[in-house]
Amino acid sequence: MQLEGKNALITGASKGIGGAIAIELARRGANVAINYHSDTAGANAVAEEVRKLGRQALLLQADVSEQSVVEDMVAQTVAEFGSLDRFVSNAVYSDRERMIDAKMKGFRRTIDVTMWGAFYGVRAASQQMVKQGGGGAICVVSSPHAVIPIPTAMAYNMAKAAIDHMARTAAIELTEHKINVNIVHPGWIDTPGERKFFSEEQIQEGAKGLPWGRLGQPEEIAKAVAYVLSPDAEYMTGSTLTIDGGVSLPWWSNRDEGAM
Repeated sequence: MQLEGKNALITGASKGIGGAIAIELARRGANVAINYHSDTAGANAVAEEVRKLGRQALLLQADVSEQSVVEDMVAQTVAEFGSLDRFVSNAVYSDRERMIDAKMKGFRRTIDVTMWGAFYGVRAASQQMVKQGGGGAICVVSSPHAVIPIPTAMAYNMAKAAIDHMARTAAIELTEHKINVNIVHPGWIDTPGERKFFSEEQIQEGAKGLPWGRLGQPEEIAKAVAYVLSPDAEYMTGSTLTIDGGVSLPWWSNRDEGAM
């Protein structure tokens, strides 16, 4: 119950990693604002799990690529809960195409959601935490894509690299306010989003070739995020916690394009 009495906002939290984070933070005592874009049923299911744990849940449908909308979302969280103490930037968008063939609408959408959405959220959340007198913690869910140039994912690679540097810069700027900002790098995680790019057969076969022999689970990432948001990580800021079963070790550089 390390987060008892704390109020958290998670973007992209209707399913997968974001949904698992919302539930894990609630399990540790936090009230949770659940942002989602279009999956109303999924967001409602996550909210129900949060409430079953005895915590408050607030549903916030919003497109994080719009700055004013993100700022309103933070304001709504504070109006409902009284404060914003923890923020998790998790919302993403991605298409898979080689750069020379990429449709620019999807390319720009990837940057707008994955990079600008993260920036708007971190900025608005930290402004609120400073307004409250400082303290608080922020986690940016990034990816090994930030450092591994995986083919067919240029926009996503670019966006993730950018938000890693954004988070580290925010971390140093916010030290005077005692606001922690840390990064989590999940590897190939078994989420609904993976089914956009791979068939079930491809996922199962791909998992066998990973160093750990399986895909990660959203709950494993959620526990890592809960740690960096906890008092136990009070002296940790500007750091990257990698939970990828060995994907970002050098073995990957010798493989053909595929998973992730």
